[in-house]
Amino acid sequence: MKQGNQVGRIWPAESSVYTDPDTGTQIRQLTEHRAHSHHFYFTNIGWHAEGTRLLVASDRGNATNLYSIDLSSGELLQLTDLAPLPLPREVEFLRACASDTREEAFFWYGFKLVALDLTTLQTRVLYEMEKGWDVSMINCSADGEHVYASISEDLSSQFRVDYLRGYVGFAETWAAMPLSRVLRVATDGSDGEVVHEENYWIGHVNTSPTQNDILTFCHEGPWAKVDQRIWGLEISTGRVWKIRAPEQGEAVGHEYWHADGERIGYHGRNPDGTQFLGHCRFDDSDRDENSFPGQTGHIHSNDPELIVGDGGKLVRLWKWTGEVYNGPRQLCRHDSSMKTQQLHVHPRFSHDNTQVLLTSDMSGYGNVYLARVPDFASLPTIDE
Repeated sequence: MKQGNQVGRIWPAESSVYTDPDTGTQIRQLTEHRAHSHHFYFTNIGWHAEGTRLLVASDRGNATNLYSIDLSSGELLQLTDLAPLPLPREVEFLRACASDTREEAFFWYGFKLVALDLTTLQTRVLYEMEKGWDVSMINCSADGEHVYASISEDLSSQFRVDYLRGYVGFAETWAAMPLSRVLRVATDGSDGEVVHEENYWIGHVNTSPTQNDILTFCHEGPWAKVDQRIWGLEISTGRVWKIRAPEQGEAVGHEYWHADGERIGYHGRNPDGTQFLGHCRFDDSDRDENSFPGQTGHIHSNDPELIVGDGGKLVRLWKWTGEVYNGPRQLCRHDSSMKTQQLHVHPRFSHDNTQVLLTSDMSGYGNVYLARVPDFASLPTIDE
């Protein structure tokens, strides 16, 4: 793993502030470079240093590396200087994560799961998987003691695979039923072990933000074809169970944890094509779902009260009234092409719900933005 003399380089602030022309929402653009930049996948924490800094990836110098943005000054600190790798091992940080309890970030580099100290900028290899495997999402346990990851058989020798650009090989991988594993790797580097294994494509390992022993994973593939999307896993016992099993003709996905670590949010499509927003406890009890008109896209929320989504070309909000979801209302335009996974908007609330983090290539290049959340009632409704 190359780590050259660009580590620790300070890039001047690129941030600027503008007002969304449709809604008046104040938006801060954090990156402005003739290259694509993006934040982590919406289920993965990117804020660190007690919320004063944000981790982003950027393709500067013909290489993809990790940067930390000082949210006060706007300056970017370069954290890695990695040699590019060919498909399917390419360097990418969309699936990286940060610890919420210590100043560390975690990412795959080739077959190596790497820990990065965000204070010293030193890296160390926690785990190295055998050849013949491909990687998916990683997430850190609530106590910061373990990193969980899903891996599956690398099928790129059988058919073309490029999931990040057009889902190439996505349906074929699902149909092949690859052997997949959920890994638990100690963040002190002392051990790594398989905690779950099956012949179904596994992705999106999401750890509870408050419970060390509980996570969710998904059966990956076309939503309308997978047998069951969302699964719970109790690490200590190995017990797995279904969460929000779909009825005939339904599709459910984009699951994520609420901040309490007890509830899981998701959205879905009814057999008649209408949409719904939902959440339930991780044990699949206390389910609450509401249909509404329009699109969702990826959604995120810290609780059931306020939900953000990126359907169509708009960032949209829904607010819980106690009986139904009011909305959607337009927070701002994103106008992203979403041509690649790195250019998906993937909106996510800040911990205090005052800002929405998003990525868009509305400028021609992927950039990272923070949209300030105004009073919900002040935003225009979306007629669809």
